[in-house]
Amino acid sequence: MTKPPPASSSAAEQGSSTNRPPTLTDVAREAKVSSATVSRFLNNPGVVAEETGARIRAAIELTGYIPNALAGDLASSKSRMVAVLIPHLEHSLFNDMIERMVGEMTASGNNVMIGLTGTSRDRTDSLVRAALARRVDAIISTGPASEAVDSMVARSRTLFIQVWELPEEPVGIAIGFSHEDAGRDIARFLASRGYQRPHLVTADSPRAQARKQGFFTEWQALGHAAPSESIVDMPTRFGHARRVFADIRRMDERPDVVVCGSDHLAQGLIVEAQAAGLRVPDDLGVLGFGNNAISGEMRPTITSVDVDGARIAREVMAAIARHQEGKDFLSRKIDVGFRLIARESV
Repeated sequence: MTKPPPASSSAAEQGSSTNRPPTLTDVAREAKVSSATVSRFLNNPGVVAEETGARIRAAIELTGYIPNALAGDLASSKSRMVAVLIPHLEHSLFNDMIERMVGEMTASGNNVMIGLTGTSRDRTDSLVRAALARRVDAIISTGPASEAVDSMVARSRTLFIQVWELPEEPVGIAIGFSHEDAGRDIARFLASRGYQRPHLVTADSPRAQARKQGFFTEWQALGHAAPSESIVDMPTRFGHARRVFADIRRMDERPDVVVCGSDHLAQGLIVEAQAAGLRVPDDLGVLGFGNNAISGEMRPTITSVDVDGARIAREVMAAIARHQEGKDFLSRKIDVGFRLIARESV
């Protein structure tokens, strides 16, 4: 009769023979320490002796053990998980800022979930609900919060951070700038350069509408007639430029400058204008928004509004750290400002 193979004393072999995931007990057995010692090491490696830590690390490697983060989270009331909600990735004004934030958060021991909300409030509400169900420490949102989000977050311990805007009453805290003030500054800048007939290309979003309102108010306060306008869908993109330029060509009097909601759209307008034989900025000025990499690489380079995404990322990280340490906030609004960078296109 064939003898059965001898039983293995290795935790790794035991895990594979029973076809189950390795446990903390398996690690403890392999490292020849108690389960409590392994648990303390996982929560804070510095509390165990160096030689003991080396044995535990080797046991984790050998067994393939993956710590149960949820169990630790329940004990500490901290998930070390952060949800980042953005409308879209393509032609996004937020990509540089999000990349910096994700890098910093990961380096500081946080895990990051990215959610794409599109332009739907229902989708945003659904993602917020899913993030709260996972007990994330913080939700970073680049879009406006609905009453449903306000209600859900108010009943949780999660920090809600709105970025790129400064609402009067933030749901949690807000780190951004005044879009209405940005519109006013653009109006003053164009007036100082002698422009008379601006055309605004406005996206159908609350922030773009706030910039438009600031521009209109300031432009008319400076004694000018109301500017013309085209409305485009979100997100604004290079491809919208052809339709916008066609609108401009049908006007009785051509604008002398076009104010765009993004640098991608400004790039498209410049290409369309040059294809039609117009010189930028001699025949038509073009101004963008967001100051992405392309704005300084185009010919002509694109005049744009710059927002310090690196500072927003730093402020977000500081706010999350403060929240995780249980500290109060001195202010619920942090204004990072903006600056208008004059280049060749205006």
